[in-house]
Amino acid sequence: MPRSRFPLRRSPQLAWYVTAALLLLASVIAVPMGVAGWHPADRWLTALVFFGLFLAAEAVVLEFDFRRQAMSVSLADIPLVLALAYLPPLTVVLVRFVGLLLVHNLYWRTPPVKLCFNLAAKLASTSVAAAVVFVNSPMAADQPRSWAVLFAAATANLLVSLAAVMGVISVVQGGTSARELARTAAPGLVVPMINVTVSLIILLVLQQSMWSLLLLAVMTIVLVRVYRAYARFVRQHRSVTELYDLTRAVEEAGRDGTVVDVLLARTRELLRADYATLWLTASGRHPEVLLSARVEYRGLLDSAATPDDFRLLAVEQNDTLVVAPRLGSEQLLRKLRARGGKDAIVVPLRSGEAVIGTLEVAGRLGDQASFGPDDVRLLETVAAHAGVAVENSRLVDRLRFDAQHDALTALPNRRRMLNALDEAIKVQTPEDVVAVLLFDVARLRHVNDSLGYGAGDELLAEFARRLRDSAPPAALVGRIGGNEFALTVRAANIEAAVALAVKIRESLQGPVAVGALTIDVDCAVGVAVHPTHGADSATLLQHADAATHAAKVRHAAVQLFSASLESRSVRRVGLADELRRALDAGELRVYFQPKVGLRDRRLVGVECLARWEHPVHGSVAPEDFVAVAEHTGQLGRLTEVVLREGLRRAREWEDAGRTFPVSVNLSPTTLLDPTFPAQVAELLREYAVDPAWLTLEITAGGAVGDPDRALATLHALRELGVRLSVDDFGTGYSSLGYLQRLPVQEVKIDRTFVQGMTTDPGDLAIVRTVVDLSRHFGLSVVAEGVESELTLGLLEEIGCDVGQGFLFSRPLPYERLDAWYAAQTQAESTPAGEVRWLRAVP
Repeated sequence: MPRSRFPLRRSPQLAWYVTAALLLLASVIAVPMGVAGWHPADRWLTALVFFGLFLAAEAVVLEFDFRRQAMSVSLADIPLVLALAYLPPLTVVLVRFVGLLLVHNLYWRTPPVKLCFNLAAKLASTSVAAAVVFVNSPMAADQPRSWAVLFAAATANLLVSLAAVMGVISVVQGGTSARELARTAAPGLVVPMINVTVSLIILLVLQQSMWSLLLLAVMTIVLVRVYRAYARFVRQHRSVTELYDLTRAVEEAGRDGTVVDVLLARTRELLRADYATLWLTASGRHPEVLLSARVEYRGLLDSAATPDDFRLLAVEQNDTLVVAPRLGSEQLLRKLRARGGKDAIVVPLRSGEAVIGTLEVAGRLGDQASFGPDDVRLLETVAAHAGVAVENSRLVDRLRFDAQHDALTALPNRRRMLNALDEAIKVQTPEDVVAVLLFDVARLRHVNDSLGYGAGDELLAEFARRLRDSAPPAALVGRIGGNEFALTVRAANIEAAVALAVKIRESLQGPVAVGALTIDVDCAVGVAVHPTHGADSATLLQHADAATHAAKVRHAAVQLFSASLESRSVRRVGLADELRRALDAGELRVYFQPKVGLRDRRLVGVECLARWEHPVHGSVAPEDFVAVAEHTGQLGRLTEVVLREGLRRAREWEDAGRTFPVSVNLSPTTLLDPTFPAQVAELLREYAVDPAWLTLEITAGGAVGDPDRALATLHALRELGVRLSVDDFGTGYSSLGYLQRLPVQEVKIDRTFVQGMTTDPGDLAIVRTVVDLSRHFGLSVVAEGVESELTLGLLEEIGCDVGQGFLFSRPLPYERLDAWYAAQTQAESTPAGEVRWLRAVP
């Protein structure tokens, strides 16, 4: 059975057994002396003088510091030795007993149990000392034999007192070790021996002449003054030293997060209190704290010795609250004593001008001691240091928290997530997998650009809240990037991880109110699991990111990582130099996709689309090499290649008697280039192409990043006579406001709505609304992604102008486009000339 950490404490009532034994010993010794002959009236005047000396000696306790150890010194042995020399032994016992009774009962107000024990111990020790003198009577004060008897009597008194104290400690607190016994007994033996020696010297002086009393009186006055100065110096030195030690200890504790423990333990020791309590009010993410250190308790308690009203009153008044017998309010003192307390000091803790809590001590150790003005000043000084220490500790905690958490959402950041993921991998069991779910919030950039970063922050905060609420209890959720959130969790298998991702994504969807607007929340989710998709945290997060990117590109809700996704991501990194070489060598080709008028089935133009057939990797997806070009500064060259090829073919078609307007897609980055309009004008002049034959397509959010610069570029292009078109309308931040601001002549409806209009009434309503809006603004409408006869019929019914999609033709190289044109159209003579119409939809 393990030993208790705390000392064994028994009921104080057990001290009555020791008290009874001491009283019995005193009776056994004193009664025979009284029977042998005792005359109480003898020397009553001298007895009265010694009664006064006993009162003074018992009431005054001197304190000295020796080798940084505090020692309490009582002078009661001096009048005892002198009394044994001048008074009958039994008279000495009676005088000392009455003096002790008055001092402890009226001055010290000692509790009954302790009072009775002290009286019994002194009665027994004084009786033993008196018996030693009684046995060796009569004595002559000027004889060495008498000095030896008095010394023996004083020694007997000391040994009995020491035995009584050790006995009561053993009975009440349990057994005492030999080392503890020696440490307690050593001062108790040395100091009384010195007192006995001093008393014998005084006795010798008195034997020479009674006038020596005057010299003794002067010496006593001088010693009293010296002691007072010494005591004052010692108290100040001790307070400064202990305060310095406390400050150093608190400073060092700030490094390992034990500030409160050290502060309370040292404060309790410094003020010699039963309790030291720290109360901190709730502040920000820091909750309310109430902790106490107590004597002989090695931990911290979550309770206090004083009522809550005391702390609230100190904070409200912003001033120290003192509750003690000679200080403070009597009403508060009665309230404290009703709770079993004795005295208390409550000091407000300040951080600058703000009060952040209180520091208090309660129950001054010692039955006769209580807190005084010096203690109040000392605790106020400690509180000043404590306020700074607590605030610094909170600052360190805040910095540590901020270093591993996102400031906006208070979620763990990338570093914290990687560390947690490493820990999860270390303790993984064969029965489960560690899954990483990475969420990419859709259209955040458009929210920031159109509504401001404040709206984007609101969207992210709401997304973080929903993700926290939807995550399993054992999952860790963090924000690892601008619009990216990660979730790590243990799952039974890969299928369970994917199912969890689908479920969480569904719970995340739904409108979010941002100011007066409502924004639909959506996200793409990538999933990677350990150990299938990576052996370490960085690899898992990288693979989850690759899966998320694939989910966005493929318009999939959830994407599980696969090796093909990694090869594509790695391939993108190596495409930069190869793209530059391909542009220099002319390896990029331009394909053309026909655009057909839906009213008359006439070919009204083509869209120019870049294609790259890599000699090693084969066909490179346009989104891959366009992204590489944008990030490596080659987008301008890529755009020029497509523009040149489109305008060159337009010139050739015009020379052959066919007018095919061409459309070219522009990146939002291109709109920020102030030299781009001049470049377009130069190309138009170079190939002698009518600006009306060129349509430049911009995305709906292309003018959001820097609207002033983008609009200036668009207006400059419009002044050239170039047609402008809004691509992918209906997604992102396409709105009536953009149609009003942008100088465009055409709107292209995004393929997702066109392809879904035959099965989804919502998509059909969106397409119908876009056509009506465009007609209202005098804009032509192009529908992308026409792939079925049913879709074509609905578009014709709602009045769409132009269609483009696989139903008419895939993107074709220039040579095949000519062949397609000859095969799919038939000539018809009109007053305006020969016009070729589509024979039928293939």
